[in-house]
Amino acid sequence: MTTLMPRVLSALDRFHAARPWDHNAHYHRWMLRQLPKRFGKALDVGCGSGDLVRLLAGRAGSVHGLDADPAIVARAQELTDPATPVTYQVGEAPKGIPPGPYDVITCVATLHHLPFTETLTRFRDRLAPGGTLVIVGVAKPETLGDQLLAMVSAVLNVAMALLKNRGRGAARPVAMTAKVRPADMSFPDIAREAHRVLPGARLRRRLFWRYTLVWQRS
Repeated sequence: MTTLMPRVLSALDRFHAARPWDHNAHYHRWMLRQLPKRFGKALDVGCGSGDLVRLLAGRAGSVHGLDADPAIVARAQELTDPATPVTYQVGEAPKGIPPGPYDVITCVATLHHLPFTETLTRFRDRLAPGGTLVIVGVAKPETLGDQLLAMVSAVLNVAMALLKNRGRGAARPVAMTAKVRPADMSFPDIAREAHRVLPGARLRRRLFWRYTLVWQRS
């Protein structure tokens, strides 16, 4: 067993390298379902190559994408139709977040790179009354529930890779070229602090090593 497990993990790594799919983009449609059909001004923090920004632009009066990586922001600009109501900015969150206010703020797989409480506070302060904050985040697995959900995700991850790539190898999506780092906060700690900063926030563990947070400002 001790010699078999490393070989199994190595085989899985090779499998997923040949059949990549974007776990973050998997939640984009779910995020849109949390938002009004139409809204005014939106902000996507950690926008990467702008996939979610372009989806938001179909509903928003204007969308602003913010990311700390100049190369990925340049790529986002290349991929975005100049006729759409979209702007991009290179900047570090939370200090670099423009004043707003925003009717919608989104953040996908970025919050664990940032000072958690300070960033949530900035999101809260930049949100317009009645505005909606939607986060897809990454937590440090610590509890038994985390481990069980990770096991289910690992199995489904193989099925999704085959489904999305139709059983063949595929190029790595542009959005998956960004730098990654492991999360250092557990889901219980995230939920506790989020409820302190954002009373009434709805948090839930999700498949594929993600959690979600939705909050509406009164």
